[in-house]
Amino acid sequence: MSKRDLIFGKPLMNAAGMLGFAPDFHASVPWDDFSAFITNPLSLRPRVAASQPALIEYPGGFLLHTGLPNPGLNTTLKKYARRWSDSPLPIIVHLMADRPEETKQMVQTLESVDNVMAVELGFAPLLADDILLLTLEMCIGELPLIFCLPSEQILSLGPRLIDGGADAISIAAPRGALPASSGALIEGRLFGPSLFSQSLEIVYSAAKLGLPIIGAGGVYSKENAETMLLVGAWAVQMDSVLWRGLDS
Repeated sequence: MSKRDLIFGKPLMNAAGMLGFAPDFHASVPWDDFSAFITNPLSLRPRVAASQPALIEYPGGFLLHTGLPNPGLNTTLKKYARRWSDSPLPIIVHLMADRPEETKQMVQTLESVDNVMAVELGFAPLLADDILLLTLEMCIGELPLIFCLPSEQILSLGPRLIDGGADAISIAAPRGALPASSGALIEGRLFGPSLFSQSLEIVYSAAKLGLPIIGAGGVYSKENAETMLLVGAWAVQMDSVLWRGLDS
């Protein structure tokens, strides 16, 4: 068994959760600049939406709380594996990787799916480093592994993951909390152009350490993406900007 190489021939891709489970080439997305398509997050079993999903705007961005609903890996494969195989873009499957045994099972299943380029592993907030390192050990196989980490773990844990066999690090959306109109405090992921300066600093610092880093967070223009590439990003993920169109 030999591991496939992780090579990005073009600079851009979508972040997980932004464009569904398979590419729609009728959508207004700069597909010609994309190196791969990243799926919405998938779990082994079906997962329902949050009981009270929310989108709360704040100056410079918004908070999104969805619960990451998905039909589960097997149902997704039945519905989308043919579309993945026929896609001119290779597919990166984003997996919710909180349970190492389940993650191993999902990664092994995906090894036999046509046109899957890699898996990106996302984790619950504050998951212990030991769990992530165990996940790496259990999941190394044919498919390249991208670890999607919060900024707090990238510089401390990233080198250990790469030394252990991970292929790249990507930047998870930061988390925050805001009051809803009801007054209840809502926790969720943060998006928007105000995040760019922090994301750029993370990319720059990671690249200086020699980490293969995929930039993300606050990329709302082609200039933002080019700047991340200039400071050392392997590629750049775009998130909510894809819902309205990338600025020139």
